[in-house]
Amino acid sequence: MTTLYLCHPASLDHDTPPGHPERADRIRVIERALEDERFAALVREQAPLADLSVAGLAHPENYVAAIAAAAPDEGLLAIDSDTVMSRGSLEAALRALGAAVRAVDEVMEGRVANAFAAMRPPGHHAERERAMGFCLFNTAAVAARHARKHHGAARVAVVDWDVHHGNGSQDIFWDDRSVMYASTHQMPLFPGTGAASERGEHDTIVNVPLHAGDDGDTFREAFAHGVLPRLEAFRPDLIVISAGFDAHWRDPLANLKLTEADFAWATREVMGIADRRCGGRVVSLLEGGYDLIGLSKSVAAHVETLMGR
Repeated sequence: MTTLYLCHPASLDHDTPPGHPERADRIRVIERALEDERFAALVREQAPLADLSVAGLAHPENYVAAIAAAAPDEGLLAIDSDTVMSRGSLEAALRALGAAVRAVDEVMEGRVANAFAAMRPPGHHAERERAMGFCLFNTAAVAARHARKHHGAARVAVVDWDVHHGNGSQDIFWDDRSVMYASTHQMPLFPGTGAASERGEHDTIVNVPLHAGDDGDTFREAFAHGVLPRLEAFRPDLIVISAGFDAHWRDPLANLKLTEADFAWATREVMGIADRRCGGRVVSLLEGGYDLIGLSKSVAAHVETLMGR
């Protein structure tokens, strides 16, 4: 099984304030983890630079232009209390989009079995017209829409196990019958969305809230009963994973108790459905994960599983 790994040094140039949890060290520890000999078979590529118009697959033109114009020449610009831009942020965000598009192209055209992109800033909190929660552009939404527009995918599923609900992905796909968005997340927690009653215009939004203190067994039961049957029934042509690892027990921003083994299990379950429904086509995009040890171990377990180990 061939797995594509996409990254780029530009991810390190998206600066955030001292003490900010979404920091360049997140990428550095992932890079070090994937240098291990277990990952020698990874196909490694640098993320291409997406044209700004690619963001238009998920966001209106005026929003895309406003984000591009906001990038400062020096220092930091606060978009909100959590979300900032620096001189390198726009390129980093466009490289993240480029990674998502490249991953979809390679998987949909059968050159690799699946793909993982370790890029920042993350994306799943970015709504149609609002940057928030560390996110500027919604990379998972762009990946799904790119698969639809350029590869003829009739249905795409986005599976999000980040500990925070992907309000942006839900907002973008709320009335889109061709995309299923399924999320497990802690509630109550930022951003405050993600109740089970939030189901979208076409019943293609699937929210499975968890509670502070829930462990891996509870997560697995919720995922197995709340997400996997809906994913199987949707019969997607591609599965995009919003791969956040901040539900790990070490993470400082939430209170779930997952381990790296739980993320490996969820990866295997999603891959099983992908094997049955869409030729194994899976694209995984990094979202959250803010404890560096928990993040590096969880990504390693996730990528090992994508590689078929």
